Amino acid sequence: MSIRRARLKSLAKINLDLRVLHKRSDGFHELRTVFQTISLADTIDIEYQPARRTELLLDDPLAIPDNLVLRAARAVLHDLRIHARVSFRLRKQIPMGGGLGGGSSNAATVLLALPALAGKPIPLGRLHEIAAELGSDVPFFLLGGTAVGIGRGTELYPLRDVTPEPILIVSSGLHVATGPAYQALGRGLTVEDWSSKINGFQAFVQALGGGRSAKAAMSFSANDFEAVVFRQYPQLKTIALRLSKHGAVRMTGSGSALVGVFDSREQRDRAKEVFEKEYLVKAAALVDRSSYQRLWRRQSNLSTDLWPPHSRYAR
Repeated sequence: MSIRRARLKSLAKINLDLRVLHKRSDGFHELRTVFQTISLADTIDIEYQPARRTELLLDDPLAIPDNLVLRAARAVLHDLRIHARVSFRLRKQIPMGGGLGGGSSNAATVLLALPALAGKPIPLGRLHEIAAELGSDVPFFLLGGTAVGIGRGTELYPLRDVTPEPILIVSSGLHVATGPAYQALGRGLTVEDWSSKINGFQAFVQALGGGRSAKAAMSFSANDFEAVVFRQYPQLKTIALRLSKHGAVRMTGSGSALVGVFDSREQRDRAKEVFEKEYLVKAAALVDRSSYQRLWRRQSNLSTDLWPPHSRYAR
């Protein structure tokens, strides 16, 4: 039986804006966020071979527990009702625990690639359901570009492509646990200032759509986690203040990565020289949806008849 192979880039994301409204009856929090793919990426090599019984192998130097790559693969094979021997080689470039969505992106990469390698496509609607079961950020990576996420982040509405502005990601090495960060927000089943949060979020989305520039719209943006995380980790606030002297700054997700957005690569690279002496830094750029989809088409030998899956977001 022939082996099918693919080498895939698994892109990171940032949250250009993130508002937490209230805790839902299902235990999740009601969110309003703007997701954005960026060029920082992990690499996943996949080898697929039909087999009589399923065998999944993962070469992961970091030995990430309960890796989403394997969970996504099991979900795909189960949904397709097939058995296969699938080996993965994962090479991480996306810092872990920083709110950059590396694990979620890895899962979505498997969800998109494995059905094509198997020659049995899964409709995007079903892929979205599987993705949402794996994690709240996973569905976004089926879409890419710039998108509003509401609910727990799985209900997505694509926005117009933004300018691919240069960015700098500064990772302090601190790990901010998501659960305690939500607890520190103290959101109950209702929140008194929800209307002002919605209005602020809408103002950011309008500014982003009007100018199509993340940097220009940053004066309207917010991340509700910054207040509590900066209080718990004052060094992050110090880094953010220093970085803001070079470009527009936002913490992504519940932390701890800080993202600076710049007008030019030269500005970004000057900031990089300053911060790389003390911290792990990654130079990258914003990636729009068109570029995200082109990347998927050219980075592998996946059949164009099978990928991309039919999408209600098709342009």
